[in-house]
Order: sequence, then structure tokens, then C-alpha cells
Amino acid sequence: MLDIRNVSFVVGVTLLFVAAMMLLPLGISYIYHESDIAAFGWSLLVTAIGGGALVLVRHKSTEFGFRDGFAIVTFGWIGMALFGALPFYISGSIPSFSDAFFESMSGFTTTGATVITSIETMSHSILFWRSLTQWIGGMGIILLSLAILPLLGVGGMQLYRAEVPGPTKDKLTPRIKDTAAILWMVYVTVTVAEIVLLWFGGMSLFESACHAFATVATGGFSTRDASILAYESIYIHYVIILFMFIAGINFSLHYRLVLKGKINQYWRSWEFRIYLLIIIMFTAIMAAILFYDHTLYQTGSIGSRFENIFRDSIFQVVAIITTTGFVSADWEKWGYLAQILFVALMLVGGMAGSTGGGPKVIRVQVMIKAAFLELKRLIHPRAVLPLRIGDTKIEDQVVRNILVFIVTFALILGISTVILSLYGFDLVTSFGASIASLSNIGPGLGAVGATDNYSSLPTAIKWWLSFLMMLGRLELFTVLVLFSKYFWIK
Repeated sequence: MLDIRNVSFVVGVTLLFVAAMMLLPLGISYIYHESDIAAFGWSLLVTAIGGGALVLVRHKSTEFGFRDGFAIVTFGWIGMALFGALPFYISGSIPSFSDAFFESMSGFTTTGATVITSIETMSHSILFWRSLTQWIGGMGIILLSLAILPLLGVGGMQLYRAEVPGPTKDKLTPRIKDTAAILWMVYVTVTVAEIVLLWFGGMSLFESACHAFATVATGGFSTRDASILAYESIYIHYVIILFMFIAGINFSLHYRLVLKGKINQYWRSWEFRIYLLIIIMFTAIMAAILFYDHTLYQTGSIGSRFENIFRDSIFQVVAIITTTGFVSADWEKWGYLAQILFVALMLVGGMAGSTGGGPKVIRVQVMIKAAFLELKRLIHPRAVLPLRIGDTKIEDQVVRNILVFIVTFALILGISTVILSLYGFDLVTSFGASIASLSNIGPGLGAVGATDNYSSLPTAIKWWLSFLMMLGRLELFTVLVLFSKYFWIK
């Protein structure tokens, strides 16, 4: 049975953590002598009171069951988004609470969709808070993916359950604390490394921190209206490409690198090989499209033209497959074939256990392999043909779970496209906004494309897309299970 007191306690602790993190933008506001000090002060106070009230109802039990886990994850994210919206709303930066909630949910789910039409007019503290919400959400996703969701049986990491550095019993145990400590160390180290490299490349320390937060979390919030397109530095582009690529990798591999000190841990992962292969293939195809399209990249020598094409191609491929959503070029002008390829990448996503969103490489890999295996079984009906990824045998139950996930993902995507169409949006915009929200990418297609935003959407649609962001970020069933009556009865 669900223990409401245990759930309230953990959600309360989460809110207290969010309140503590608000001290950082409060300090930024003080440093830059901005007027948002009061807004962050009140937001911090309200969040701390809310979190503290929930902590006081703690139950004596220190063990959390499966149902508690589902409720903690879902209500924790809702709570973070609700209280995280307060600085936007109280400061007046986003006058509508619905829009402030959308921005906050987009941040904590590392989606990167925004309703702000003029980002560069925002205060330093608000811009810092936007990026910080993504950084907090990114670490939260890593902990969920590697320590909690596999135990609940809904994460992509269930495929590696025996290798996951998390709890191993039927209850959520204190071992998660040990896992979290190392993961935090890796996460902070990668973030600091990117901050230093971007700062060295000419960004201010403030912008370096904001972009590093958004990159490592695969969030995509920028301090500029034109995103990374605003920076002409080739060095900055390649640094961000590198760290987007790193953030899209299963963090358990980074974890093992820290524990064992062996870099070959990456190449031993079949999912990593497929992830790398997809990036290489799509970059080559995209570069070929741009090179032979004489309406684009006409200026400069052959060498500089090719470098520019290659850089924009690999930047956007990595940005989309990792669901970071940064923009170095208006890829909607690259033609329909390029857009179709980007949609394909949106339907793949990053590696399981990464900060990236989407269905995940491993799920797509298993489904494609299962399809070919089924063809072989038709030819050899008596053969025993287990499905393997590398040396790992994938159990039939896991394959069924993945199939159900993919079907559910497609069904929700279709329903969302219809809902937006009923509001008068064209098919491209309806599908683009839906896939961008459900896969946590940010920029979509049509009216919410690479250089556009979500400000013009109706309020009801913003709430719906906010729900999709959370649904996609938390692996669908973590949230959907709460809509089942069987979840609430003994």
C-alpha cells in the first residue's frame, strides 16, 4: 500500500534542495545589482516552508516500496516545477503562471522549450535559474535512470539491471546514497571542465556556467536568442559538441571509468557503438545534403565551406540525438530530407542512463534486432534463437516491455498530434511540438521550429505539453501507473 507520509517526506526533502539551490541565483542577483533579489528571496522562503511542512509528516519507516517510488518520482517532479516557477512569476519575467510553469517544467525535464520571446532582456539571475533548473533535472534523471527506475522495472536500464550501480533488494535501500555520491562527483567534474573550456574560449564566466549547465543536462537553454548560432567561435562550437556527446552517453559507463579507470568500458558497450555509429552516419548524410545544395553555404573557400558544413552537421545531429536542442544553424532551411532525418533522430534519443531524452538507443536497437530475429524464426520455426545485445541475453519479458513502451510512445504522440490539430495548428507544427515535448528536445518543427518558441500556443496546449515533457522524461509508465485504479487500492 502507498505510504503517503514517506512520499511526502521525500518530496519535501526535494523541495528543500530546490530552495537551497535558489541561493545561487539570489547571489547572482546581488552580484549584478539586479532587482530580482526579493523575487528569489520570497521564492526560496515559500519553497522552504512547503518542503519543511512535508518533511514534518515523515513516517518512522525508512524503507520505500514500489508504489512509493512511482509516487515520489512523479510528485517530486511536479513539485519542483510548481515551486521552480515562482522566481519567473514573482519577478514578473514571465507574468503568466501557466507560462512560468511551462518554463520551469521545461527546465527540470531538460526539454529546453521556452515561452520567452526576448531572452537577452532577462536578468542574469533569471537566466542563471533557467539553466540551473536543467542542471538539477539532469542529475535527477541520472539518479532515476541508474538507481530507481531499473528497480521499478520501467527504465531503459532494466536491460543492465545486474550491472546497475544501485539498490539490489526489493526495497529502495541506502545504497542509493553511495551511488549518488559518485554520480554527483562525475556530473560536477564534467560540468566544471566545460565551464573552464568555454571560459577559455572567450565566453564570460556567467555564460560559460549557464551553457555548461544546459549542455551536461542536455537541456538546451541558452542566454542568447539565437542560441549557439550567436557565437561565431569555431572553438566554442566544438567544445559544446564534445560535451553534448558525453552527456548523451550512459552515465554508468562514466561511473565505471571512475571506479576502474579503464576507458575501454565505453567500447565494450554495444549501445555506445550504435550511438556513435548513428552520429557518424547521420553527420555524413547531412553534410552531403548541405554540400550538394548550392543554395546554402555559398561563401568562402572550399575548405572553409566544408568545415562549416561538417561543423553544423555534426553539431545539429548530436544536439538532436542527445535531445539537447541547441541550435547552431536554422536547420529547417536544410530541406525536407534533412528534417525527416532529424525526426528519425528525435525518435531515437540518447543512451539509457544518460541525461538525454527520447525512447533511447537501446530500445530501438532491441526492437530492430527483435524484428530481424522474428524473420529468422519464420524460416527456422524449430530453432532456439535468443535475442542478445553483445554478450547480454535479453529476456522475453524485457522485449515485451520495450515493445509496449514503443507502442505507448507512438500512441501518445499520435493523440497529442490530433489534439494540437484540433486547436487549428497545421500537421507539421502539431507533430513537431508533440515529439519535441515528449522526447524532451525543445525545438520542433513548423511554428515551434529551430529558431521559434512556444509563446504563441494557447494556455491549455502549454499545460498539455508540460505534461508530455514530464511523461517523456520519466519513462511514460512511471507517471501513467498513477492513473490506474489498481495503484491506489491494496
